[in-house]
Amino acid sequence: MPAVALSDLEAMQGLVGQPQLGVYAASRAPRYTSYPTAAQFDGAVGSDLHRTWLESAPADEAVSVYVHIPFCRRLCWYCGCNTRVVSRAETISDYVRKIERELELVYRTHGGPFIASSVHFGGGSPDSLSPEDLDWLFASLKHAFLLPKDVEIAAELDPSSVTSDWIHAAARHGLSRASLGVQTFAQPVQAAINRPQSFETIAQVVATLRQARVGSINFDLMYGLPLQTCGDIEDTVEKAVGLKPDRLSVFGYAHVPWMKAHQKLIDPSDLPGASERFEQAETAATLLVRAGYRRIGLDHFALPDDALAKASIEGRLHRNFQGYTTDRAQTLIGLGASAISRFPEGYAQNHSDEVAYRGAIAEGRLATARGVSLSGDDRLRGEIIERLMCGESVDLAALTQKHGQPPNALDDARAPLQRMEGEGLIERRGSSVALTERGRFLVRTVCTAFDRYFLGETVRHAAAV
Repeated sequence: MPAVALSDLEAMQGLVGQPQLGVYAASRAPRYTSYPTAAQFDGAVGSDLHRTWLESAPADEAVSVYVHIPFCRRLCWYCGCNTRVVSRAETISDYVRKIERELELVYRTHGGPFIASSVHFGGGSPDSLSPEDLDWLFASLKHAFLLPKDVEIAAELDPSSVTSDWIHAAARHGLSRASLGVQTFAQPVQAAINRPQSFETIAQVVATLRQARVGSINFDLMYGLPLQTCGDIEDTVEKAVGLKPDRLSVFGYAHVPWMKAHQKLIDPSDLPGASERFEQAETAATLLVRAGYRRIGLDHFALPDDALAKASIEGRLHRNFQGYTTDRAQTLIGLGASAISRFPEGYAQNHSDEVAYRGAIAEGRLATARGVSLSGDDRLRGEIIERLMCGESVDLAALTQKHGQPPNALDDARAPLQRMEGEGLIERRGSSVALTERGRFLVRTVCTAFDRYFLGETVRHAAAV
């Protein structure tokens, strides 16, 4: 079933700030970019098993590629990514050479090149690479992967550090989508997260990308930031829409100082409360839909003629570590420190510690640190969670049968589903479960009903709204 369109603005606005969200609005839940989530990864998956999965990957099936660049020109205090500030060009160039060696390991282990349907550069800030390093990296990629003419090549960019030379160098290699970390245009909020950048800077980067014929531009916006108000959200959305990006992502700030020590530089008393976060999120959504964008899943928006919007309408939307995507590849090859690979058999993650990653690659070993093997039950629950996260209804009986699981496989979900139905988060008809409008805002909480690893508030997760 296609994803439900949020075109009824009155219905959306009527939910903003409603107190009955209560404990759910303040609750915490995984982001579900995978299932099982990375919290379940352990050392049982090492380089030997990772190698076996690479060897058995079909040569005739396209794969996705993710390249992690863990460097930035500045440290933004809100950031939850695996990155660090680096100023020495030699350090970055050496890292690129390590990715080249990792690519060679992947190529030899697989016994030849993969076909790539998409290549995504994330970070950190991929624009921390010099144009020369970028040329070197693409040469290595084109050895290990066959890149067809229609391959999607995407990169996450810091608007304050990316240069015109970098953009044109990436465009020569086929950059087709750029994601700009805008976050907010409110200067007091920018100061509170150590990310000053002007509207004029963003506008100039957008103009350069279009001049270089980069076909799709995405803005990342955030709510729930320190000192942020709904007025800030309105101003930011208005300015962002004026630049006509093809897509926008509106993420809630995840305050996890126990994981990211630099977030301790943010005063918790400056953070909006749960009801304020919810109002900010829905203010952004209302304004974006009013401006002609289609709401995609939990937190993405796209113009009606964008491929993501079309996939949402047609029920072809998927979710991976980069968020919502049209990519249908079953295998993801992750390269670089902390990168996660996905195979039909399970997930394998490289060392997050950059020194450990560099050391393993220098010794000619896959840099696998941990992961998880998938059971039939994991695959069943993973598909249910992905479909719900993509805004679709799910037929539990049909999916249970599809995955060859016993009829009682989801009995543990009965009680939470009954409670959520009574609280208006879902609707049930027979064995089908669908999100209500209210439940859509709390879809991550709904998904916990199917997560057999979820331990509630005993494990720290990001806020559910």
